Amino acid sequence: MTFHRPELATEMAEQLLRPKGLSKKVRSGLFLGGLRRTGKTTFLRSDLIPELEAQGAIVVYVDLWSNAAAKPSDLLLGAVRRTLADLQRADSKAVRMLKRLKGLDLGAAGFKFGFSLTELGKDEGNTLAGAFSELVNLAKTDVVVIIDEVQHALGSDDGDSMLLALKAARDEINLTPDTPGYFLFIGTGSHRARVRELTIKGKQAFNGAMSEDFPVLGIDFVVWLLKEADLGARTPTADTAFECFTRLGRRPEELMKALSALQNAPNFVDADQDLRAITEGVRQSAAGVDLARLDDLGPLALAVFGYVCEQGGQGVKKLFSAATLEEYGAEIGRPVAPEEVQKVANLLVDSNILARDGHGIYGVSDPFVADAYRSRSDMLKTLEGPDART
Repeated sequence: MTFHRPELATEMAEQLLRPKGLSKKVRSGLFLGGLRRTGKTTFLRSDLIPELEAQGAIVVYVDLWSNAAAKPSDLLLGAVRRTLADLQRADSKAVRMLKRLKGLDLGAAGFKFGFSLTELGKDEGNTLAGAFSELVNLAKTDVVVIIDEVQHALGSDDGDSMLLALKAARDEINLTPDTPGYFLFIGTGSHRARVRELTIKGKQAFNGAMSEDFPVLGIDFVVWLLKEADLGARTPTADTAFECFTRLGRRPEELMKALSALQNAPNFVDADQDLRAITEGVRQSAAGVDLARLDDLGPLALAVFGYVCEQGGQGVKKLFSAATLEEYGAEIGRPVAPEEVQKVANLLVDSNILARDGHGIYGVSDPFVADAYRSRSDMLKTLEGPDART
């Protein structure tokens, strides 16, 4: 049971393969950060990759989370070798499509490369830049490399080397006059803060590349899911189900849990009313896990996160100003130094609770966590009563 997003896939493929005007910056690299469990990988594998291939691109896909113990470069080289080996086969689906779309004259054979696939990436073998350049010239088309959970490349020499090798391929191909195709790199990840770091830190290989939020699922997904769930008389309205989906951070798994509970509710009264009540239970359970991560970082972390939430949650500055330090101090009952706040801000970023959107600028990584934090704060204030706030 897979929900497809063909219109979004077609739109993204067009923007990648045929960018216009300022959109050509996409050729510097595109990084997409999205919330956890919101359907990113499903969309990549089920919709975007097939659409890119249908439009004539050669796609190499790597999921760095598929084997967390492996080196990122080994996972990438393995995926590249498999893609190139497939292109060497005469009966390859990709070769047949390229012949049809690009008019390539390969006879009855597949591609023939002037280097050894087994030696690719080794000291005596061809580089990734060299291999991709030869592929672009032979296929006369674009090559798209997609690395899912790209943030796992951060923090290791191997990961840094892998990204530098991809940058070298990008520069060698895209800066060549009259190139018959372009090298396009897409990095996606569920750690929004770290994904953003890959484009805003000067030492990163893809500093200056495009960074955007991954498109979340909409009401069309909810309508589809209600049809698939086949709840009969217990089917809620699409508007109510979408309202609940939004309350759950637009996470498909959480909505499925709520609908399953609705289907099996022993004291069923009204589908919309019951789903709202069930949603709050599911939401509180999910929020409890997220808030526990925040609580574990201590009272100053809670104060800093609360300040970011109070300021709107995105593009927040002045985390280290004298006035803000006084607010933190009043909340935790002791003076607070700027270096303490910097340390805590780094911990919040590392925990994917805050994202660094620029120098001294922070935002909430997951609005769902911010909403849960506000709800809990409001509840505690209510329980404390008016006397506690005076």
